[in-house]
Amino acid sequence: MKKSQLIVTGPKSAKKVFIFAHGAGAPMDSDWMNEVSTLLKDQSITTVRFEFPYMQERRETGKKRPPNTQKVLLETWKEVIALYADKEIYIGGKSMGGRMASLISDEEAVKGLICLGFPFHAPGKFDINDPKGRIEHLKSLKTKSIIIQGERDSMGNLEEVKQYTFSKKIKVHWMNDGDHSLKPRKKSGYTLEDNLDEAVKIISKFMA
Repeated sequence: MKKSQLIVTGPKSAKKVFIFAHGAGAPMDSDWMNEVSTLLKDQSITTVRFEFPYMQERRETGKKRPPNTQKVLLETWKEVIALYADKEIYIGGKSMGGRMASLISDEEAVKGLICLGFPFHAPGKFDINDPKGRIEHLKSLKTKSIIIQGERDSMGNLEEVKQYTFSKKIKVHWMNDGDHSLKPRKKSGYTLEDNLDEAVKIISKFMA
């Protein structure tokens, strides 16, 4: 991974950076990723975005590819973290990108973990026993962490996630009527803009 392959939003000279990974289905420059990165810049937070190999391949060929193996995803994360060894590093991201970050945050000794729309389970497939082992590591996580989750996220809504047990290092902040992208329904009286504004303020406070 080279720095020329990254998107840096905010001052490159910043002492702190948030390395911000995309989810399984959309690239690093999707409208959602662009919007959140711009809002973070307005909070004086520098974000660094990268793409996992399968998404780079999709960009080059135009053909959709499934995500790489977990081994490759984690290796890619470590490559990007190594590029910023001189910074105070916070890692995380949208959905899958954030979950992969959570698997290496302790090992990499980063300053903090920031997850937006954590995929606690497959859509609509809640099982308190966590048969896929998606969240077992969250019980003993040592890294200071914030999970920003929509109240009606199909991969972990408010009622479901309240049943899990997490490390005391993890705080979960619930976004009003938000779905997996934190978007509320019109009838809720909230907007996606409201929720994203709140999310970046939470991130800013967390990093401060």
